[in-house]
Amino acid sequence: MVEAAGMFDLATLNDVMARATGRGDRPVMRWQDGDGTWKPISSVELYGRVRALADIFRGWGLVKGDRVVILSENRWEWAVTDFATLATGGVDVPLYPTLTAEHVGYMLRDSGAKVAVLSSKEQYEKLVAAGDLPELEHVVVMDTGDFGNAESFAALMQSAPAKQQRDAEFDTMAKQAQADDLATIIYTSGTTGEPKGVMLTHGNLASNLNVSTDPFGFNETDSCISFLPLSHVTARHVDYALMCNQATLAYCPKFDLLPAAMKALKPTIFVAVPRVYEKIRQAVEGKSAASPVKSKILSWALARGKAHRPKTLEGIAPWGLGWKLADKLVFGKIREAFGGRVQVFISGGAPLGMDTAGWFADAGIRIFEGYGLTETSPVIALNYPKAHRIGTVGKALPNVECRFAEDGELEVRGPSIFPGYWKKEKETAEVFAGGGWFRTGDIGNLDGDGFLSITDRKKELIKTSGGKLIPPQPIENKLKANSLVAQAAMVGDKHKFACVLLSPNFAALEAWANGQGIAAGDRAALVKDPKVVKLYQEIVDKVNAELPSYESMKRMSVVADEWSIEEGELTPSMKLKRRVVEKKYAKEIAEFYADEATSKVR
Repeated sequence: MVEAAGMFDLATLNDVMARATGRGDRPVMRWQDGDGTWKPISSVELYGRVRALADIFRGWGLVKGDRVVILSENRWEWAVTDFATLATGGVDVPLYPTLTAEHVGYMLRDSGAKVAVLSSKEQYEKLVAAGDLPELEHVVVMDTGDFGNAESFAALMQSAPAKQQRDAEFDTMAKQAQADDLATIIYTSGTTGEPKGVMLTHGNLASNLNVSTDPFGFNETDSCISFLPLSHVTARHVDYALMCNQATLAYCPKFDLLPAAMKALKPTIFVAVPRVYEKIRQAVEGKSAASPVKSKILSWALARGKAHRPKTLEGIAPWGLGWKLADKLVFGKIREAFGGRVQVFISGGAPLGMDTAGWFADAGIRIFEGYGLTETSPVIALNYPKAHRIGTVGKALPNVECRFAEDGELEVRGPSIFPGYWKKEKETAEVFAGGGWFRTGDIGNLDGDGFLSITDRKKELIKTSGGKLIPPQPIENKLKANSLVAQAAMVGDKHKFACVLLSPNFAALEAWANGQGIAAGDRAALVKDPKVVKLYQEIVDKVNAELPSYESMKRMSVVADEWSIEEGELTPSMKLKRRVVEKKYAKEIAEFYADEATSKVR
C-alpha cells in the first residue's frame, strides 16, 4: 500500500465507469470459468461490453429514469449491466438473489422496471412465479439455456469486441448524467416491516466515494474478492471505490467458493460482514477443540497475542520470541486462510463486537470497522490505519455531520444522505428531523477524540416492565463469540426480565455430542438433551457474569434450527430479523414468561 495522493473528484457514478474503463489493457476484473480457471477482463474489454449492452438498451427504447432490475449473484455481468444502465441514464434496481418469488414480484411491480437481467434458471423461475408484471418488457438471462422469450446475455455481448475503441457519442451520453439524477433504488431487507426502496442519486454515492477510502492508499497493486452481495450498498460501494483506486476485483458468486478463491488469488484487501469473521473464528476454535493439545496451543498463542494487542492496534508488527512462536504455530495459519497477503481487513454491515475484534487483534489482525446505512450511501464512519480505535466504528467522514437527539439517536447530515423512499412520502418524512438531518434509528455516542460508537438499534432496545433499557446486540455478540453459538436473539420487551433464544452452530455441537456419546442425528432431540442444555446454560451463565443484573438472561432455550437467510431469520447482510424470530418462536417465548405474574426471578 502507498499513501494516497488525494481524494477523488467524482460527480456521478459514470465517472467511476470512466476510471474503470480507462486503464488500457490492464485487468480490472477476474472471473472463474467452468473449469475453475480465473480469467481477467481488461479495462478495454469492460468498455466494449458496457457499450454493447448500453446500445442494446437504447435500441429497446430505454430512456432516462427507466428502471432495470439486476437479480444475480456477484459476477462480471452484474457490473456490466450496472454501468450500461447508468450510462443510458437509467436507474438500476439490484435485488438479493436469495429473495423469494413473492418479494421479487413485489419489487419488480413497485419499481416499475422495464428490463430484468437475471443470472440463472433459479432466478428465472422466480420471475415466472412472481405473477403479473405489466411494465416488464425485456428479460435477459446470463446463463445459457432455454428461457422462453428471454434474451441471452452472451448473445447480447457478441458485438462487444468491436466496441472496445472509445466512442465519442457513447462517452458524451455518459457524461450527461447529473449529480441530482436518480442512480439506483435499493430495497431494504425489511427487518421491521415492508421493504422500502431507498433512492440514491449519482451525487449521493459519488460524494461518499470521494472520501471513504482515501486514507487507506489503495492502488493498482491491490486486489479484493467481491463476494458480499452487490445488491447490498456496502459491497457495491467497495467495488466502486476499488475500481477508482485502480485495484483488481475478482467475482465470487457463492460464499462456499470463497476459501478456494482466497487461496488461489491471495487478495490484499478483505471486506466482510461480522458474521463472516465470526464464522472464521468459530472454525479455528472448533478445529482446535477437537484436540486437547491444539486447544492448549491456541489458548497459549492468544494469551501471547493479547499481550501485544496494543501494538497490533497501532499497526506495529509485534516481536519477541513468544510472539514469533505463536505466529508460526497459530497466527500464520489464520492469515493463510485469507490467502496470506491481506493487509487491510474491513468489517461493515452490522456491529462487529468487541469479543470478535479483540480475538482477531490478539491473532495479529487489525480489523477496521465501519458504519453506515443504505440511506447514507453508505459510509458514515470508518476506522483507518492512522485513526483507529477498537470497539468503535471510527470517526465520521469529513462530509458527514453528526448530532444526537435527546434519546441518544444518531442523526446525520451531508451530501451522501438519500432524498427519500421510492413512492413513500410518509415514510420519508418520518425519518427526517428537519434541516436535512436524517434519523439513523441507531443509538450511539462520540468519545472525546471523535470516535463514534453504536450501541444498538433504537427499535430493538428491550424495555423491561421495570423501565430498564437493555441493548441486545452487544450481549448477543458475546454469546456468538462462542463457537457453539451461531446466532442469539434476546427477548423480554415489556416483561420483567430478559431471556434468550440460541441457534446452535450444529457442526460444532454435533462434533461435541459425538465426543460425549450423544446421538446427533435428530436435531430436535439433540437440543433437548440434558447435557446439551447444561452446556448452553453454562455459555449463558458465563456472559451473564459480565452483565448487570437487569441485563442478565434469566432463561434460555436452544432451538433446533440454524437460522439462515434462506429460511428468513437473517437479512442478506446476516443481521437478525428479530420480529421474524419472535413470531417463529412465540411458543418458546411464551413459556419463558408463563409464570411471570408470580415469578420472583431476579
